[in-house]
Amino acid sequence: MCGIVGVVEGRGLEVPRAQVDAALASIRYRGPDDQGVWTEEAVTFGHLRLSIVDLSPAGHQPMLSSDGRYVITYNGEIYNHGELRAELDAESSHNWRGSSDTEVLLELISRRGVEAALKKTDGMFAFALWDRREKRLFLARDRFGEKPLFYAARGEGLAFASELLALEQFKALNLKVSRDNVARYFTCGYVPAPFSIYEDVFKLPPASLLTWKPGEQPKVIEYWSIDEMAREAIADRRPLALAEAVDELDRLIQASVAERMSADVPVGVFLSGGVDSSLVTAAMQKCASRPITTLTLGFEDPRFNEADHARAIAKHLGTHHIEEVVNADQARSVVTRLGRMYDEPLADASQIPTYLVSEMARKHVTVALSGDGGDEGFAGYRRHYATPQLWRRMRKMPMRGVAGAVIGVAPVSALNLGLSFLKGFTDRYGVGGDVGPTLKRVAPWLGATSLINLHELSLAKWPCDDPLVPGVGYLNDRDHGFLPESEVDQLCLHDMRNYLPGDILAKVDRASMAVSLETRIPLLDPDVVRFGLSLPEELRLKDAQGKRILRETLKRYVPQELFDRPKTGFAPPLESWLLGPLRNWAEDLLSPNRLESHGLLDVGRVRSFWARYQKGGTMEEARLWAVLQLQSWMAARDL
Repeated sequence: MCGIVGVVEGRGLEVPRAQVDAALASIRYRGPDDQGVWTEEAVTFGHLRLSIVDLSPAGHQPMLSSDGRYVITYNGEIYNHGELRAELDAESSHNWRGSSDTEVLLELISRRGVEAALKKTDGMFAFALWDRREKRLFLARDRFGEKPLFYAARGEGLAFASELLALEQFKALNLKVSRDNVARYFTCGYVPAPFSIYEDVFKLPPASLLTWKPGEQPKVIEYWSIDEMAREAIADRRPLALAEAVDELDRLIQASVAERMSADVPVGVFLSGGVDSSLVTAAMQKCASRPITTLTLGFEDPRFNEADHARAIAKHLGTHHIEEVVNADQARSVVTRLGRMYDEPLADASQIPTYLVSEMARKHVTVALSGDGGDEGFAGYRRHYATPQLWRRMRKMPMRGVAGAVIGVAPVSALNLGLSFLKGFTDRYGVGGDVGPTLKRVAPWLGATSLINLHELSLAKWPCDDPLVPGVGYLNDRDHGFLPESEVDQLCLHDMRNYLPGDILAKVDRASMAVSLETRIPLLDPDVVRFGLSLPEELRLKDAQGKRILRETLKRYVPQELFDRPKTGFAPPLESWLLGPLRNWAEDLLSPNRLESHGLLDVGRVRSFWARYQKGGTMEEARLWAVLQLQSWMAARDL
């Protein structure tokens, strides 16, 4: 994996070479093995290399095409580069300089053009390409958004980078935090594409290609569409026997895993003991000729420790198993570093264990396969069945909006006596005891206008009826795209478009790259995703349990009793931390002076909420964590 930086200078955007060097230095962890800079006229491309395929100097970047027309700075892996190389050789012999996938991508672009080349690639990537003949810049990002890419146009110039940390070094960009995008952050828990936390700086959306020429406005097109894939998959849906479906999914996952095992450095796999990681591990071991390396992080606190389950699965599969145990102090020490580690705020507390397991894995391997993507593709989240149930109840309720307003102002004690129709839903989410605090939290949901709207409201980090950014309020202007007839299909597709790239993949990328570890995600192979979308609902979700087909496939490799249990996961005990050892840290970030210094948030609302939280009983760690992550991010930049 790598880091990329670049600029095409023009009137209104001048970037001295020292600032390009500073930008590369700011994200050095993304590529500590090699560094290169290419400059021609107003164009400067920078590259940081984490050597994975072709460790020789032949893989050095930025790289020029054999015909000299194109230069590329590229971050990622093209998994089918061997197949593409053979295809190109079959057309006409080529004098390859090395064995890197970058060289194959360049040659493919030279012969087919950029858009046609993108449609043939299977991989995770973000790259910039300069056409020296046409004086045109191309930026591209992979189908699901595994690798990040930001850009900013100023005057007659344009700059880009893997992370905002690098763009922060370009003083001519004059970066300013966007109030609107802070509001979007509180809506989603992340800043949704195409926006970034800064004004007029954008994320290139997944599956997108940007073209730009000095003097023009950037043009962004979608070279591949998950909506079109879903339409085709659903249209092709047919009755399918469970055994037949398991056969096909097993074959597809094995093929995906085999492609992602290819590397010239040590490769391992994260094994939590859950369904997804266990299935990826099992397929990997089947594809390997010797024991693979499995990597498990355990926790001293037995409430969060799944290491015993992972160890049992590793033993059954015969892997070379490596396990480390961390304590609460080690986990808490990560919290104060998140503001710098993440280039924009991200309100997902699983950042902590994701970083810790990446740090542990990097001691042993350079590449780690992950089980991410299974929940989104195969209806694995509890919300995929609980939200439709709640929506069916809610939409029959007269004057829902009025009820929501009443709940918003009613005392918690009164709420504990009423509105029991929500009790079943809250039980599904593991909320026991009094329902009053939960009803306070879900009151805004009663104003939902559709299933997808309810889904988004339930995921919001700050309720829409209590706007936190003065003068902006609640912002949710995302296009919902294709809405299939099936409610489960709607929610899975929505999560794949938004939550997966915005939260999950961003979290994994920043945490793993912070320790120079490449992660690969077999369950996001397009063939695997398409097959999942083509399955009848009952093969994904049955009896309020998701990922049925994944579980049935895993049974071929692992006894059911080793994995068929409630998912524990690691949800940091935020309440005990924030009211205990992290209380001073939180108080400093939430002090009136810090809140007033940037003027982005309603100081009174934040201080009032923090005061109520310290008295206990709010059950609102997610809201507080979202504010703290914004404040931590701001503090890391002296904003």
